[in-house]
Amino acid sequence: MTRTARVERGTAETKVLVELDLDGGGTADVTTGVGFFDHMLGQIAKHGGFDLTVHTTGDLEVDAHHTVEDTALALGAAFAQALGDKAGIRRYGDALIPLDEVLVRAAVDLSGRPYVVHEEPADLPPYIFGSGVAFPTSLTRHVWESFGHAARVTLHVSVLRAARPGQQPDAHHVVEAQFKAVARALRAAAAPDPRAGGVPSTKGVL
Repeated sequence: MTRTARVERGTAETKVLVELDLDGGGTADVTTGVGFFDHMLGQIAKHGGFDLTVHTTGDLEVDAHHTVEDTALALGAAFAQALGDKAGIRRYGDALIPLDEVLVRAAVDLSGRPYVVHEEPADLPPYIFGSGVAFPTSLTRHVWESFGHAARVTLHVSVLRAARPGQQPDAHHVVEAQFKAVARALRAAAAPDPRAGGVPSTKGVL
């Protein structure tokens, strides 16, 4: 049984196409017009072991907000669709990911109950610059909230260490470590459990 999804989301502000294969090889074909966000979605694919296509056209003449938000919503919807009834999966996953001086923990429950907890330093530089439009670091929390609610998962993401003592956090490292940690946690949670008998819940449904 293939675990794939195709989601198209269109508004007056954005047009988003997401294609996802949970049992892929980690390949990514991503274009959103926000270079750093493209790089982060590539981390989801590579470290999650998912094949991921994301093509977003948004109102970047305004800023990156609508593009990033609607892409995260479509990505979450694709995860929900690809997971199906969730029979035979591990359900829970977690990861502790270092990136040089940064340490991030992510934990996920593919519960069917949207709930997101996000903890990161308040003193991150406001933007990360790459090709296209800059990525506002304030959107990182919004990515997880949008994704988590659309995917209907419980997600905790915590930055445990953001910088060397007395130094300013490197926003690129702090945000990238979060994406890698979430990818690894999702990979573990979505993995088949050879000991599972049906849906991993005493309710019989997730």
